[in-house]
Amino acid sequence: MRTPVVMTLGLVLAPCGLLLNLTATLAPGWRRVKGFLNQPVDVELYQGLWDMCREQSSRERQCNQPDVWGYFEAEPVRVARALMVTALATTALGLLLASLGVRCWQEEPRFPLAGLAGVVLFAAGLLSLVPVSWYNHFLADRTVLPADASPVTVHVSYSLVLGYLGSCLLLLGGCSLALSLAPWCEGRCRRRGRRKEPPGSPRRSSISTVHVDWPEPTLPPAIKYYSDGQHRPRPAELGAARKPKAGFPMPRPQPRAFSNQLDVLRGEDAHSPGDSLGSTGSCHASLPCDSDL
Repeated sequence: MRTPVVMTLGLVLAPCGLLLNLTATLAPGWRRVKGFLNQPVDVELYQGLWDMCREQSSRERQCNQPDVWGYFEAEPVRVARALMVTALATTALGLLLASLGVRCWQEEPRFPLAGLAGVVLFAAGLLSLVPVSWYNHFLADRTVLPADASPVTVHVSYSLVLGYLGSCLLLLGGCSLALSLAPWCEGRCRRRGRRKEPPGSPRRSSISTVHVDWPEPTLPPAIKYYSDGQHRPRPAELGAARKPKAGFPMPRPQPRAFSNQLDVLRGEDAHSPGDSLGSTGSCHASLPCDSDL
């Protein structure tokens, strides 16, 4: 059996979301701060969940900068640390369940296990989306996320973008894998329906046993009544022919056989040669002569 499309799509999107969230969690790029006083114009400070790096165009990046504002003690940063790590662990668990449910080495996939993996991955996407959105909401609030006063400006950095993308991919992959529960639920409902039906009840007809009586197409009279080469009366003529005729039938005489009143064998009984030769001057007693005529 081929792997369903929903499973394949989930197995492609979920690892991508895991990679993006891992990069967003470890990279020091959640917020970019620049415009410091008494500092070069091109100096920028990148703040993440675990580290802060100072970057200048003419020098290399310098990480492990001291936290002079108490940035790591802010509540959004501490909550984001816990939720992002939990989301990564949940994503790893979901991928493990998905690999067992999709069964690349078995004949049939395990639909319930693949659907459960989709639910776990969807929860992981929510766990990573919440801290990213919360941090972005308080990004410019200097009372929640400490930073120097103006003219120092704060901007969104690349880690937040990666966190948003990773969370969305996990949500999509989890939904795709969760659709694997549909065949399992359908089969379970069918089995329950068969158990509830009494043994003597008629079986419900499925789509494969439905018979549709299509109307017979009306053919032209010439095709319907003269297609076989024989003349058939039209319905109107047939009905008119079946009507009883007025009056009564006339009696007809019985046919009689032809009978000859003359005995043609009587002359053969004569023994005289004259009778046998048949004289022309004499007439037979039973036959009329020409003189009589």
